[in-house]
Amino acid sequence: MNSIFVKSVYICIITINMSTFGKRLRDCRKERGLSQNEVAKLLNTNHSVIGKYERDDVNPSIDAVKRLAELLDTTVAYLVGEADTNELFKNADMLRRLKDISELPEQDREAILYNIDALLRDAKTRLAYK
Repeated sequence: MNSIFVKSVYICIITINMSTFGKRLRDCRKERGLSQNEVAKLLNTNHSVIGKYERDDVNPSIDAVKRLAELLDTTVAYLVGEADTNELFKNADMLRRLKDISELPEQDREAILYNIDALLRDAKTRLAYK
């Protein structure tokens, strides 16, 4: 994040990897079977704006990115290139389990995560020796 000093006010600029935004937006839209027109209608904008986003011709506002992420059932982090995968967020059972774990008392969460780590380590070791 960069800061610019303007008349005693700091303005924070979020650096987004915009070269991947358009591709990720297009991929998410197509995965959900939506056209640019459909996305535009749901966001109360013109389809040409969606096309410009997908071609990386125009940088969307933060609000627009949030609305697109919500509409396309993904995260802002995925759309702007901060997360490498969107697969975890497609699995409703995995999300439900993570939500359930996050709502437990800390001691229970730690015990569950400790066991998950042990099981993952064992599975990775087993796969490495196949």
